[in-house]
Amino acid sequence: MAFPRVLLHICCGPCALYPVQDLRAAGYEVVGLFYNPNIHPLQEYLRRREGAAQAAEHLDLKMIWKDDEYDPGRFMRQVVFRELRRCFFCYQMRLERTMSIAERGKFDAFSSTLLYSIHQQHEQIAGLGRDMAGNKSLRFVDRDFRPGWKAGIEQSQALGMYRQNYCGCLYSEAERFSSQLAALIS
Repeated sequence: MAFPRVLLHICCGPCALYPVQDLRAAGYEVVGLFYNPNIHPLQEYLRRREGAAQAAEHLDLKMIWKDDEYDPGRFMRQVVFRELRRCFFCYQMRLERTMSIAERGKFDAFSSTLLYSIHQQHEQIAGLGRDMAGNKSLRFVDRDFRPGWKAGIEQSQALGMYRQNYCGCLYSEAERFSSQLAALIS
């Protein structure tokens, strides 16, 4: 009997560790997809890609790399004048691409490591995935990976994996480090 195949969108290495292990324990055959055109700047994208490669090697995980589709300008064009809803558009863009590749690859399901982070909008991500899958034969695997948050952090630290300190887009970087600018101004 074949295990159901799931294409797992991976945002970074540390966030991949627990979800891959959890899905495998639940009986899925997991293939990873690194598609993150929202990450800014390019050096940050490359660090996160390296972390994903390190996780893939550690987990013996097959990966699909969409480096040829790295285009932060596309993400920014989608969110311009809608910055307060940028996370929705970011989730949507990455889940749509994951679903498209999963359909073409005849996967049984798709999901995302975005469901692992305690900093992401879990219900919004899960709702988008379910809505995109609709009544198709391709299912969205709506798993709450957040209970493994601490274990994933510990595992990534033990592996010496790069751990980012902001979500990834230009806007989140500016928000994360705005206190440094404020300190200079005051």
